[in-house]
Amino acid sequence: MRVYLDDERPTPEGWVRVYWPEEAVSLLEGGQVTEISLDHDLGDDRRGTGYDVIAWIEEAVALRGFNPPVIRVHSANPSARDRMEAGIAAIARLSGMQVGG
Repeated sequence: MRVYLDDERPTPEGWVRVYWPEEAVSLLEGGQVTEISLDHDLGDDRRGTGYDVIAWIEEAVALRGFNPPVIRVHSANPSARDRMEAGIAAIARLSGMQVGG
């Protein structure tokens, strides 16, 4: 399953759309996600951001041996993108995965 976290952009064909981090995490916990693409700003920071998904994946890899999917960032927020890419690099170091881009 390919998961697309975004509040505004159209969902690419072949992707499952989610609007909030908890929805993405729920799908990740199910173990069927092969690829995930994340926006950062989702319209209500109290409900979370795309970075929260990165943080969840990083913790799951470090503490539970979670096998992460390919992770991509499609956020237009430059500083958030940098932070998310740094998180992906940490996940790659922990898991040996290839960074998505």
